[in-house]
Amino acid sequence: MKEEEVAKAQAQKVFGVAKKKKTWKKNWKSDPEEVNPDDFIDQVTPHGEKKQLYRKMAEQYNPNAIENSCPMIRHDKNKCLMILRRLSHSPSTSNLTIRRQQALFHFPSTYFASLDSSNRPFTMEAQPESNEEISERKEKKEEKAKEKEAKRLEAQKKAEEAAKAQVLPPPNVTGALHIGHGLTAAKQDTIIRWRRMSGYNTLWVPGMDHAGIVTQVVVEKKIMRESKQTRHELGREKFVSEVWKWKNEYGGTILNQERRLATSLDWSGECFTMDEQRSKAVTEAFVQLYRENLIYRDHRLVNWDCILRTAISYIEVDFKDIKEGTRLKVPGYENPVEFGVLTSFAYPLEGGLEKLVVATTRVETMLGDTAIAVHPTDKRYSHLHGKFAIHPFNGRKIPIVCDEILVDPAFGTGAVKITPAHDPNDFEVGKRYNLEFISILTNDGRINSNGGPEFEGMPRFEARVALIEALKKKGLYVGAQNNEMRLGLCSRTNDVVEPMIKPQWFVDCKDVVKEALDAVIDDKKKKIEIIPKQYTAEWKRWLENIRDWCISRQLWWGHRILAWYVTFEDDHLKEFGAYTSNWVVGRNEEEALLEAKKIANGKFFQMSQDPDVLDTWFSSGLFPISVLGWPDKSEDFKVFSPTSVLETGHDILFFWVARMVMLGYETRRRSTFSKELYLQIYLHPMIRDAHGRKMSKSLGNVIDPLEVINGISLEGLQKRLEEGNLDLNELAVAKEGQKKDYPNGITECGADALCFALVSYTAQVSPPSTSMFSPGFDVT
Repeated sequence: MKEEEVAKAQAQKVFGVAKKKKTWKKNWKSDPEEVNPDDFIDQVTPHGEKKQLYRKMAEQYNPNAIENSCPMIRHDKNKCLMILRRLSHSPSTSNLTIRRQQALFHFPSTYFASLDSSNRPFTMEAQPESNEEISERKEKKEEKAKEKEAKRLEAQKKAEEAAKAQVLPPPNVTGALHIGHGLTAAKQDTIIRWRRMSGYNTLWVPGMDHAGIVTQVVVEKKIMRESKQTRHELGREKFVSEVWKWKNEYGGTILNQERRLATSLDWSGECFTMDEQRSKAVTEAFVQLYRENLIYRDHRLVNWDCILRTAISYIEVDFKDIKEGTRLKVPGYENPVEFGVLTSFAYPLEGGLEKLVVATTRVETMLGDTAIAVHPTDKRYSHLHGKFAIHPFNGRKIPIVCDEILVDPAFGTGAVKITPAHDPNDFEVGKRYNLEFISILTNDGRINSNGGPEFEGMPRFEARVALIEALKKKGLYVGAQNNEMRLGLCSRTNDVVEPMIKPQWFVDCKDVVKEALDAVIDDKKKKIEIIPKQYTAEWKRWLENIRDWCISRQLWWGHRILAWYVTFEDDHLKEFGAYTSNWVVGRNEEEALLEAKKIANGKFFQMSQDPDVLDTWFSSGLFPISVLGWPDKSEDFKVFSPTSVLETGHDILFFWVARMVMLGYETRRRSTFSKELYLQIYLHPMIRDAHGRKMSKSLGNVIDPLEVINGISLEGLQKRLEEGNLDLNELAVAKEGQKKDYPNGITECGADALCFALVSYTAQVSPPSTSMFSPGFDVT
């Protein structure tokens, strides 16, 4: 009461007594110094209380005060507890219902779908239920009122047909929120709210990805910084334990930030791609695909990252076009490395009478040459068919083969050096002519013992320089010239990708891809719609030219491959993995042991599990079904699967969406309780800065949505840069960029204004840019 009396007295002091209603404005204008500015600023509403109202409209916009006054916050705590007690004692209440009610009281912004709802399907093109349909549905229910069990089954059937869902692309556990996440969340939130308000039974599920490569690198750096140990010195078990510790302590920041965007996600269904249920889904999918011969192991050429020391997918390779000799900075090298140069050198022929000139952009690979190819109709070399050249550094005899597929007589000298273990085209030549495959590089990109004692241990690009000098000394160097080329770079480390022969696990995509392709482009079998339609052509181009998917990674953090190698006493080759037929797969070691006994035929054997883990995108591809409980016959999966709509950036159309569709078709085919798939895929453009550049920490143009919601000064922006891992040169460039684009920082806008701006801006501009948050663009 005292607070109310003080507030009343203060109001009378400023505006006059209540009965003089017409004089307060005049008094306020004449005596502005007596006005209390606090009366014109929305105050933050305390938890559980009604929003405080003031006699005059606030002169200053306060987004947090507005957004914190959400009615769902004002639950009476005692009433909530009473409801929960009643639910828990009711025999008809499921555990899922109680769990969701509990989450509702802890997270006021949570929105839940119902397992028992008979609302209409959540499909993007459908119309809300008409009055006639509603009346008809009520009449049917009234007719079946006496048949309680039949009514329950009917309601359940309708729920399964009606419920639809969408999933939030699971962000990396190591990630921090950026404006791209804000765009995805804003657009998906718009879709789900629209359908929810239209009377549909909706579900929007969040999750988090374990991000194998990125997370392992972060923790490795942490351990090296704190204890000066590598993961190999620490050991696998302890290292994985350290990763879990890091994940539990620091991981998940991004989902906590997502909550600040006020999105209407069902947080009770939050999950992690390496939790128990998701791991069960990965296990089941791998075992099933292997037993249907869709997963196989083979020694094949893969894209190798020498920094990460693991294979990467070909769609994780970025290509840089080089027009002429260009020096580029390569991770791990102090001096820039030259690319875009074609180097010519000569091979002495057997007998020493002639030399055969070849050319290459990667001189170091000549240490692994096992043939020289010429065109069979090229008369210049017809006398050399079946002859041999001699390797100048190891004396190896190199056959001269005729190949009309690879060799163009009009290009260069018309003779091509063949390195089957380090080039995709040469790999195919090697298979055609049964050539020797000699790998010359270690996992970290150094010359191995196959390269000879003169070069062994040298980093590959230092060996390039040393080889040219050695060729000059032997009189075999011919010259160099500019050469236009495409250089493959790892999208994660910027390291130059090295083609290397490695034993890996692959998904046979030729059989899997057809259904995913037809679902988009075949009008008779169409089940998936891509919006905008322009990406349908991209989908067709990629899937028609798809390669088998390498799913194994030489990491320790991730889902370990459930394959064991069986070694027998009478095996001639004792090397791990030497015989492809000796691999067995099981859901666990006990199941694998039973499989091993089948191939042992009573012989003594030993088993060792593959140390590799699965590609992160394998578990992410299963996320839309694993998040609903697959492979179990869960109520969530029966009611909400398949998802109705997916909204994401076009940049992961093949990283995630295509793999999700392919794996979805294969796994759902074995799910007898799954419904017909129809999916709409909405793709948004990538956000760029005011200068048209992609978001990059080194450019200082990465924007955290929370900095737009809460506002931030220029000093705050630059402090965040300093806390990152940029080197001094990158830090200087980034700071200068921030000074230019945000001289006064970013004004507080609030979550609603941010989301409205993102959604409306993408409708006007493609692609959107962060200029919307610069001084010339007012999002409020």
